[in-house]
Amino acid sequence: MDDVKELLWFAWKEALCCIFPVIIFLTLALSKLIEIPYLPRYDFILLICMLVQLWMVWTGLESLNELKVITLFHLLGLGLELYKVSMGSWSYPEEGWTKIAGVPLYSGFMYASVASYVCQAWKRFDLQLIKWPQTYSAMFLVIFIYLNFFTHHFMYDVRWILIAGVFLLFRKSKVLFTVTKKRYEMSAIVSFILIAIFIWFAENISTFFGAWKYPNQNDVWRIVHWGKISSWFLLVIISIIIIAQLKKVLYGQKMEEHHVNQSIR
Repeated sequence: MDDVKELLWFAWKEALCCIFPVIIFLTLALSKLIEIPYLPRYDFILLICMLVQLWMVWTGLESLNELKVITLFHLLGLGLELYKVSMGSWSYPEEGWTKIAGVPLYSGFMYASVASYVCQAWKRFDLQLIKWPQTYSAMFLVIFIYLNFFTHHFMYDVRWILIAGVFLLFRKSKVLFTVTKKRYEMSAIVSFILIAIFIWFAENISTFFGAWKYPNQNDVWRIVHWGKISSWFLLVIISIIIIAQLKKVLYGQKMEEHHVNQSIR
């Protein structure tokens, strides 16, 4: 019975962590079904994302420091979107006032929602990172992962080498978390994989509702190739490493390489 209660509490906390992404999905679905006069769909989605972000800060669901983290991911994601759309990786075919080089500004919020989830999970589950890699190793990995999203269009795609590096670097790393009172332990790599699979499912929902389109979805919607999980796996690692580092920068605290548990407040 206790295990069932723990599972239910875990599901409830996960749902709370996903407030931002879920509202984005609902907005995508609603805007697909209902046309708003004089307001393009992409601009409506951007407006809702901004209002939700302000509401989360106003209600205390997210702090100003967490907003800084989320804004950073919005900018990183928008930069990636601008490049990927220019290379024809995917497209945003609908009209919009807030589109830059074919990319609607709301697209950055979809990356920001990943950071929002990580920030929420960090507090709600009282996360602790054990046997974490040294700072310079983790940050070099982040830089190479992010650059590979750009360079693989004209150079060899080294994602599998990077993934091998992740397994090597994080082979001993653990994530400790609490649902109610009991403390649980999970391999950091397993947590990366699970989050990546979850985002892949979310990506399928997003493309189904027309958030963006891959080339093979222009005529009819098709399931996103499972290989995209590897991309999300790497993006999750970028998110978690940067958030861990920003905890150190925001508070000026010395972050021990083997035990990170500071909360962004």
